[in-house]
Amino acid sequence: MPERGAQSARSMLGAHVLKVGCCGFAGRQSDYFQTFRLVEIQQTFYEPPRVETARRWRAMAPPDFEFTLKAWQLITHTPESPTYRRLRMPLGPEQRRQCGHFQDSPIVHTAWVRTVEVARALQATRIIFQCPARFTPTVDHVRQLQRFFRSVDRAGLDLVWEPRGMWPTDLVRDLCVELGLTHAVDPFRGPCLAGEVPYYRLHGIGGYAHRFRDEELDELKGRVGRGPAYVLFNNVSMKEDALRFLNRL
Repeated sequence: MPERGAQSARSMLGAHVLKVGCCGFAGRQSDYFQTFRLVEIQQTFYEPPRVETARRWRAMAPPDFEFTLKAWQLITHTPESPTYRRLRMPLGPEQRRQCGHFQDSPIVHTAWVRTVEVARALQATRIIFQCPARFTPTVDHVRQLQRFFRSVDRAGLDLVWEPRGMWPTDLVRDLCVELGLTHAVDPFRGPCLAGEVPYYRLHGIGGYAHRFRDEELDELKGRVGRGPAYVLFNNVSMKEDALRFLNRL
């Protein structure tokens, strides 16, 4: 059974311009579908599920439920990332050299096609590209980013970019405007710099183990504004904190 407050949270989500959910189902899918109207799929980052699995998730969800998803790590992360431990697909030495950092390579192209296939099966609205801190604002990295987003078939999806590390604010804003990207950011770390609808990902103040206090959730209301905006919690108590935030709207 979904926890107390789910019904009222659902009604507020439908009435309010802010869209609130979690990065992952945070429990049983059936309970989540009864509680929220938005989820950001994380599995697609580690390795996309079968298209049939994505279609089943879509069929299980209410008609007004919205999916967003993370792009496969083969696009954004190089094999040095510890997240590659969860990759089931075997990669040879040459394929590993072609992975990550938006390279113009067959493996990155294949990863994009797979990501889009799952997005279509979910009838998703947005794909999030979460970059590692080692993807720094060098000339080569900027060129790779530009080439990728100028060349890919967007399939009618909004593409959302979350840079990590020391990216200059002006450069992030300029690249998002130039490439038609929405900027994803933790609102406690900075403002959304570009995009028709802001996309906020809350990683926890100080890290994943953080549990938001009441006064922090009240502060969050002021940081994200009156919307429209996406607000996705990605911390240890994401489900509980998202519900508490909805109850404050």
